[in-house]
Amino acid sequence: MKTALLHSFICAVVFANYAVADESYVKQPLIDAAVEADSRSTEWKPGEGIPLEVSGMAWKGSQLYLCIRKGDVYVLENPQEQDPAKLSYRLFASGLHEPLGLEFDGDDLLVSQRAEITRLKDNDGDGMADAYLTECDGWDVTGNYHAYTYGPERDGKGRYWVTLNLGMGDLTDNSRPWHGWGGIIGEDGRFQPMAAGMRSPCGLGANKAGDMFYTDQQGTYFPGSPVYHLREGVFYGNQQSLDTFKLDGAPFQLDALPPKNVLYPEALKASKRFVPPAVWLPYNKMGRSTTDIQVIDQNGAFGPFDGQLLVGEFTNAAVSRVFLEKVNGDYQGACFPFLEGFSAAVVRLSFSPQNELFVGLTNRGWSSLGARSYGLTRVKMDKAPFSVQKIEATPEGFRVTFTEPADLESIKTAPLSLQHFTYEYSDRYGGDEVETRGMGFEIASISAEGDVVEIIVPNRKEHYIYEFDFSGIRAAAGNRDLDYTKGYYTLNSIPKL
Repeated sequence: MKTALLHSFICAVVFANYAVADESYVKQPLIDAAVEADSRSTEWKPGEGIPLEVSGMAWKGSQLYLCIRKGDVYVLENPQEQDPAKLSYRLFASGLHEPLGLEFDGDDLLVSQRAEITRLKDNDGDGMADAYLTECDGWDVTGNYHAYTYGPERDGKGRYWVTLNLGMGDLTDNSRPWHGWGGIIGEDGRFQPMAAGMRSPCGLGANKAGDMFYTDQQGTYFPGSPVYHLREGVFYGNQQSLDTFKLDGAPFQLDALPPKNVLYPEALKASKRFVPPAVWLPYNKMGRSTTDIQVIDQNGAFGPFDGQLLVGEFTNAAVSRVFLEKVNGDYQGACFPFLEGFSAAVVRLSFSPQNELFVGLTNRGWSSLGARSYGLTRVKMDKAPFSVQKIEATPEGFRVTFTEPADLESIKTAPLSLQHFTYEYSDRYGGDEVETRGMGFEIASISAEGDVVEIIVPNRKEHYIYEFDFSGIRAAAGNRDLDYTKGYYTLNSIPKL
């Protein structure tokens, strides 16, 4: 675990196996109780509480509604209390088929199930759902374990987006509607497919402008974990559900099929509908399986990162940070490590009304670096870390901004390194970085405060990832090292002069 996590954030496990909390991985937690790290297999007993395999979260005032993968929706009362005795929960709904998302629509709660999006209503006001209504359906359920349904998430136009997994293994049939597609809930209550070529689109979230983004996971056709701008009429590259284009209701057809086993930049040239990720999260360097998206919009209460996206990471039990900018009309940007050391796989993220980040955890089906199987952790910003706030592309290179002034001499003498690489487009499961080479550069200017550095980089290539290593740079105050020294910029387009 990085010392950055200890110094910059206060973390506490709010619910682990049931309504208790423990000292998780900080020296001075918000909540402290004697629960051993591996107690998941010994302390929980039927009737004592809930196995909190968090798969969706939504806030209603100070109450946190959450679903768990076994099919229930609970309401957590006082989830921000420091005293465990003041924490409580109650059942709101049950009997759902692996719910993986929650969203309020007025007083009603929308929840994803394998076969539909369901509207939960509490008509009599007794605190439990008494009506389970089909809000949206129109995709086939095969019985394959991997055919998940994610969402709904609302964009800036008020549309609810839903994404559908590809099947994998036994009982797979990816020719059925609409596996590997993302779409919106139509006015008639039917799924309206909008974009194709997805594999495992686990995370959905809008930025401050209201544009929707989704995460996919390393696997076939995806050599790393991408973050895509989710929009109508585009193809994200996975060819395993091409038969769905033959279905009645397919909203578009591919103008050409990208060739396999070529460099990713070459494959992109084949089709106008084939679009690159806004940001690649390189495999293992930034994680192995991305999950949820949560925009930071906390008016500075969660550091100088407003407008950026937080991205959950399953296998590495971590949270990454993504900066996006529009260049020549399309999104691209950089990703950075941010939080690590969670006790189980990070699946869902949600900010509370008090600007604390609630992190929902569950390992089900896979394993993670955490010592538990599930839980709920809250993260409160104590003070902003000393880190790279953002990397922007410029016509001649890049502009690097730190969260606070850096020591000028350390910038001038630090062994800053820069390399780029790209990927092959292939139906193999994952893929290596290729065309890796060090890049020459020149520091063109440093702001008087030492917080902004302009770098000239000749001979840049589009659709390559630029890996920065800022080791050796220290803060001007306190002679502190950077909390994280790496950043990765996905250069899809070079800004025009």
